[in-house]
Amino acid sequence: MAESGNGAANTQGGQPRFSVLTQYVKDFSFENPNAPRSLMQTASAPKIAMQINVNATTLSATDHEVILTIEGGAGEGADALFKFELQYHGILRLENIPAEQVQPLVMIEGPRLLFPFARQIIAEAVRSGGFPPLYVDPIDFHGLYLQRVAAAQAAQGHVTA
Repeated sequence: MAESGNGAANTQGGQPRFSVLTQYVKDFSFENPNAPRSLMQTASAPKIAMQINVNATTLSATDHEVILTIEGGAGEGADALFKFELQYHGILRLENIPAEQVQPLVMIEGPRLLFPFARQIIAEAVRSGGFPPLYVDPIDFHGLYLQRVAAAQAAQGHVTA
C-alpha cells in the first residue's frame, strides 16, 4: 500500500509538479501616434479594442513555452490614441503529469499565471504614454481553451467529411 502525504512514497513514480521556470517579455511595442495632440484632448472615453492569443511550444519532455500575445489600442484610424502589442512568454515545467492533462495545464494554467504580469506591463506602458493606466479585464483562459478545442474539432470534421 502506498503512503500519501508530505514526503511519502507514491506508486505513480513521483508527485505531480507544475512550476514556472522563468517568464519574460519577448516582444513589446507601444505607439502613441498622435501625441501631443491626443494628450490634450478632453474627449469622452475612447473605444478600446483588444485581442488575446495563447500558443505553446514543447521544449522537452517536461518543459513547455507558453506565449501570451495581447494586442490592443484606443481609438481608431486617424483618431488613434495608442496601440500596443505584447508577447509575454513563460517556461513551464510539468513533471509526473498524465499525458492527457499536459495540454490543458499548459494552455489554461500557464497563461493564467502569466496574465497578471502582462496586465501590469500594459498598464504601465499606457500610463507612461500619458494616459490613465489600462487595466485589462481578467480573461477566461479555460473558456478560450474550450473554444480552441471546439474549433479544431469542427475543422477536423470538415476535412474528413
